[in-house]
Amino acid sequence: MTAPRDPFFPADKSIRAAAKHGEIDIRRLGRVDYEEAWTLQSDLVAQRAADEIPDTILVLEHPNVYTAGKRTQPEDRPTNGLPVVDVDRGGRITWHGEGQLVMYPLIKLANPVDVVDYVRRLEEALIHTVRQLGVTTAGRIDGRSGVWVPGTTRAADPAASTRDRKLAALGIRITQGVTMHGLSLNCNNTLDYYDHIVACGIDDADVTTLALELGRDVTVDAATDPLLDALIETLEGRRQVADHTFASAPDPTKIPRKNK
Repeated sequence: MTAPRDPFFPADKSIRAAAKHGEIDIRRLGRVDYEEAWTLQSDLVAQRAADEIPDTILVLEHPNVYTAGKRTQPEDRPTNGLPVVDVDRGGRITWHGEGQLVMYPLIKLANPVDVVDYVRRLEEALIHTVRQLGVTTAGRIDGRSGVWVPGTTRAADPAASTRDRKLAALGIRITQGVTMHGLSLNCNNTLDYYDHIVACGIDDADVTTLALELGRDVTVDAATDPLLDALIETLEGRRQVADHTFASAPDPTKIPRKNK
């Protein structure tokens, strides 16, 4: 989806506030408990806001966990009895776990802060990465964040038709001009945990992984460096946001679901 207005900064310019846009500190943390990582983010954001540290990207996986954003509805929550961490990001409920690549960019944005442009740049980095890895049809759905793979309609065999599938999700927060939370890319994780929630408040589409789409194993390690490279390029304006929209759908963060 393209921005509903022109971005505040030219597409070929950095949106980082760092003087001369110095090096971004990349911290590869491995597997980290969600609440531990959340606490670390909060500490680092405060330090970044005070210019005590440079822009930072945390790269990690989480043990299996459900996290609920501020717009989560009661009917979105898990039916399997597993606990949920209620968190201060936008969006609704999702799952994190092994085999899913998570990145938390802690970036001080240049003024005036342009949240829409920041989100579009994250999406652009993800789309470039998954297409580079082989999912060449990946793109955006107008009205919904994240990265999607289009479904197929087969009139001759409706049972063989597929729905649109979400491959990567976003959930962000801006505090003191610094970004936190971020993005998750499904690599070779299980989808079993999604069966027990209304993921991101969306019940008219499905969830997928790189491994499922490509028919081969795609590890977190295999996706990490390509995504880091693309993310830094888009934040700096060296890779520009393009229109990869292939469909439109209601925004689940603006249209509350009804209790069933």
